[in-house]
Order: sequence, then structure tokens, then C-alpha cells
Amino acid sequence: MAKEFIIAIELGSSKITGVAGKKNLDGSISILAVAQEDSSACIRKGVVYNHDRTVQCLTNIVNKLEHSLKSKIAGVYVCGGGQSIRSVKNVIVKDLEEGAIVRQDMIDELMDANRSMDYPEQEIIDAITQEYKVDNQLQLDPAGIQCKHLEGNFLNILWRKKFYYACNECFKSAGINIVEMYLAPLVLADSVLTESEKRSGCMLVDLGAETTTVSVYYKNILRHIAVIPLGSNNITKDIASLQIDEERAEEMKLEYGCAYTNNADIDNTLELAVGDGRKIESRRFIEIVESRMEEIIRNVWYQMPNEFSDKMLGGIILTGGGSNMRNIVEAFHTFTPIEKIRVAKFVNGVINANQPEITAHDGRMNTVLGLLERGNENCAGKDFNDSLFAPEDEGYTTTEKPKEPHQPGKGIIQTPEEKAAAEEAKRKKEEEEELKRQREAEEERKKERENSFWHRNKAKLKNFFSQIITEEE
Repeated sequence: MAKEFIIAIELGSSKITGVAGKKNLDGSISILAVAQEDSSACIRKGVVYNHDRTVQCLTNIVNKLEHSLKSKIAGVYVCGGGQSIRSVKNVIVKDLEEGAIVRQDMIDELMDANRSMDYPEQEIIDAITQEYKVDNQLQLDPAGIQCKHLEGNFLNILWRKKFYYACNECFKSAGINIVEMYLAPLVLADSVLTESEKRSGCMLVDLGAETTTVSVYYKNILRHIAVIPLGSNNITKDIASLQIDEERAEEMKLEYGCAYTNNADIDNTLELAVGDGRKIESRRFIEIVESRMEEIIRNVWYQMPNEFSDKMLGGIILTGGGSNMRNIVEAFHTFTPIEKIRVAKFVNGVINANQPEITAHDGRMNTVLGLLERGNENCAGKDFNDSLFAPEDEGYTTTEKPKEPHQPGKGIIQTPEEKAAAEEAKRKKEEEEELKRQREAEEERKKERENSFWHRNKAKLKNFFSQIITEEE
């Protein structure tokens, strides 16, 4: 019997994580295998900088998963992010004739005009509609409304082109087929935020190793996204600056690190063992850790758009490995004006697993598990037990659902091949529409000629002049 499973791979700054899972009829997911590789030597701040090492890590991940599953892997789901991701607002305006009614093709025209915007060295990987301004009113769907001024407000999510192509090239070099690539922050938001939080307004903060990703939602729409190039590794490096080995600095951060401490609770006589008989003052250690955390939190709040700062009724939701630091909620209470703060330790969906990486519920696996939930195609290839004379694997096959189309706002990142195919399809469609317009214009001109005074009376005039000539003769 053919196997069915979904493979999700997350490219993180500290680890590349691969997870194999199977969707059950009740909507839950059973985790079949987990594989991780240290990515600190090939991925920095969420983007690929060493091609060969990244390819090796990806190859190792797939080999480990195939060994556990006893089956070849025909395709994988991937989520990408990193420092180069940012959002930019854009407005496209269209003036209409008096009394005109907005049609869907007018809306599509605005969206196409927005997607065709050119940003130097940046690639638009998704465009999220904010709202439409119909004359002086804001509407989410303006189709069918009469107006003379239509304005589309969009949030374009950009990714640096060289990172976009570098990521795709790594999978190609590793011989790994990408079923679908998603934007990591959008995948994470769908897996840990509630509909109520998105609707009432919230800020999602993913505290990673080298970056902190901020996403702001209001009325179920993504309003802003930014990646801050600061993470928990910066705290480790700050501790290591005290002439402490970086490995020991990481251990001390995990053991003693605290995001916020009341001054009255600090013991000025306490010293912490560094190693080799050395010690440092507890107060100095606390100041180093907390000053960096304060910097990160203040940078997070700086990303809050002014127009939404008083609309965050859903509060701040913290996740990622950095959210495990003690008193992290108190620190955010101290340095932001938001009272409602929670830590998302795990995804909202039902996950059945016995792997320690999953059962830890520490927020580190939320993105890759969210990606697994999005998968809807069988990623299984040929079984290891198949005969040598079995037909070649024809790639992944569809399971319960058809492949999700590339719709704006879904966080889907097209591969270069998919993008080229989409552009070619768009070009052909435009050519067909242009030919159709030309034919319709020609038909219209023909009708006008046929309905013109001279055309309608041509025969009568011809007969009239013929009679005159005959009579004269």
C-alpha cells in the first residue's frame, strides 16, 4: 500500500528543521519523524549565505527523514523568512466616468498594477489588499458600487532578490523538489493566533535566534511586517564579551537569564560561576541580559504603525525560542503600553507526537508545524521495499485536497519556474484579451458603418441617380 505523508522544512538561523507528518480524518496530525541540522554555519539572520553547506544540511535532513520513514521523499513544503523581508504600503488610483459601477476587472486591474511595481533589488513575494477607497468610503469589496474614484490600498511584502534565488537554488542543487514555498511569518500567524486576536488587533512577535519578526494584524488583515536583526544569540554574544566561552555563555543565558528583574530582588553579593574558577557579579550579568532584551523590545514596539497602536485589543502574542526566557511577559509589560500579553508555546491544531522536540512545547517548532498543517499533497515517493524493477517514481500525488492556487495574501512564494510560467500565462492572456478587444472594436466599427446614414441610404441613392441618368438618356 502506498504511503502518504507530508514533509515540511523550515530554514532557521540556528537549525534547519524537517518534519514528516500524516493528516488524520479527524483533522489532527500525527508526527512520523523529525530531523534537525545545525545551520549556524550556513544561514545567518534567516537567509542563505553559504550555498554548499546549506545544500549539505538539506540533503542530510532528507536522508534522515527517508531513513525514518523507509520511503523516498518526492517533494517538500518549505517556509522562508529572514532579515530581508519587509512590507511596503502602496496605493493605486483609478478615476472612473460619472455613474460608473465598479467591476471585478477594474479591481483586478488595480491589483495587477500594484504587483507590477518595481523595487530595486527587491522581489514582491506577496501583496495583501488592505481596503479599497470608493470615493470617500472604505470598502473591503467594492464590486458593484457606483463611484467615480477608486483607490486600492495594498501591503507589498518584499524579499531581496538574491536571497530569493539563493534559497531556491539550494533546493535545486540538493535535488529536492519544492511542492510549495510559504512565507514563514504568515504560516506562523495562522498556526498560533486566534481569529478573535486577528480581528480585534494584535501583534505577533517571533523571538528567534538571530532575528525577531513582528507582524501586526487588525480586522483579520496583515497590516505590517518587519524583521529586526536582533535575537537571543545577541544576548549570548554579549555575555561572551566578558571573556567567556560562547558555549558557556549560552549555558549561562539559559540557566540564569531573565528578561526583567526588579531592582529590589537583585542580590549584590551573589556571584555566578563562569568556569576555570572564575566568577562574575550577578548584577553585572543581569544588566547585560536585560539591556539587550530592552533594546529588542523597544525595537519591536517601534514597528507598531501609529494608526493601530491604540487598536491592539488582542494584545501581544510572543512565540519562538526567545519567548522561553524567564519574566519575558513582565519585560514586555514594562517596555510597551500593552497590558494583554500571552506566550504561544504551541500551535492551535491537534498534534499527536512523542518526539521530544515536539512535546517540549517551547515555541521553537510552531512555524514548521504550521507549515505541516498547510500541506495538502502527498510527499511520499517510492518505498524502500519496492522492487528494483518497479516503475520510476512519478512524483508527489494529490491527497484529499487539490493544490492551493497562488492567491494574493496566502503567503505563497512562487519558485522562479512557477513565476516564469505565471508571467507567460499572463502574457498570453493579455494577448488574447487584446485580440478580443481588436475584434470587438472592428465589429463595432462595422456596425457603425452599416448603421450610418450613407450606408443605409446607399442603395436608394444609387437607384435614384440611376433613374436620373436613364431619364436623361
